[in-house]
Amino acid sequence: MTTTTRPAAREAPRAGSRIRADRPAPLHAVPLPLCLGLLGVVLVVLVLAAAAIGSVSVSIGDSWQVVWGHLTGQAVTVNPAHDQIIWNFRLPRVLLAALCGAGLAVAGVVLQAMVNNPLADPFILGVSAGGSVGAVAVMALGAGALGGLGVSGAAFLGAMLAVVLVFVLGQQRGRLNPVRLVLAGVAVSYVFTSITSFLQLQTEPNNMRQIMFWLLGSVSGAHWEQLRVAGVVVVAATLLLTCHGRQLNALVTGDESATALGVDVRRLRLVLIVLTSLVAGVLVAIAGGIGFVGLMVPHLVRLAFGADHRRLLPLAALVGAVYLVAVDLLSRTVDPPNELPLNILTAVFGAPFFIWLLRRDRSLSHS
Repeated sequence: MTTTTRPAAREAPRAGSRIRADRPAPLHAVPLPLCLGLLGVVLVVLVLAAAAIGSVSVSIGDSWQVVWGHLTGQAVTVNPAHDQIIWNFRLPRVLLAALCGAGLAVAGVVLQAMVNNPLADPFILGVSAGGSVGAVAVMALGAGALGGLGVSGAAFLGAMLAVVLVFVLGQQRGRLNPVRLVLAGVAVSYVFTSITSFLQLQTEPNNMRQIMFWLLGSVSGAHWEQLRVAGVVVVAATLLLTCHGRQLNALVTGDESATALGVDVRRLRLVLIVLTSLVAGVLVAIAGGIGFVGLMVPHLVRLAFGADHRRLLPLAALVGAVYLVAVDLLSRTVDPPNELPLNILTAVFGAPFFIWLLRRDRSLSHS
């Protein structure tokens, strides 16, 4: 009996990799346009439902009339109060939740491929910790603490400062080293987290609720101006990263294999870091640190649809959007009239998922 051996680069990722791509995904053969279309329909229906549900209930039909009327310029025939509630308050927060879910999921997919570790997420670069320092500095010390910057501006500045530090520390002999990048991200995150804790001790007790709510993630203060920036960044970055899908497929097989396939690994990693940092930095500045989305959604999509990044990235964006819209809806309906920070619910769902994943794939704990 003759046996054949496939090249290691095609059989599985390189040694030490924890991303498994050898198990068949149940939906890997479903055409991508069909998957995107179905997920798009689910997202639209969920957005309309989330815009309709709240302390003042509105029918999904009225929600659709409000959205369609504003988009097309037609007269809105529903109750003017409902029109105001849906268009000016609920819809911006629902769309921001969708953008945050999509952006964080895409960034998580890319970073897991870049460092070849399924435990990587957008905040591995210190983005969340850096953004927290900037935002908390403004909330604790006042707008004059950072030259008049607002919370969002200061958070973005802090997030980008953390990324720069991680990028500098993560290089070895002029080349970006994935292991050093992860370690630098952990170190910078610890330093920035300690600074955030110190700033919290200096603030007035009345500010603590606002600070804690921001640190735990929230889209409650969303408005249309924020959506323009977040929308352009998330959509543009997702399209650009999807165009690099074939190169990401090569990257997860190892640097040597990717180089042999004609990929400029150094340049690719630089592009990936810039795009994912920009996405995560903008979203952290607007919505605070929302955890587990970029960690959990890539696994769900990879298990269901396969590990081909040309499919994985756009599908992860839609699944992430659906997931966080649903989480935001739960956050404001599970304990009315109180609203829960998003991180509480994402942790409730995310932690059991990873326990299941560890039991399902023991290679995560042994490789």
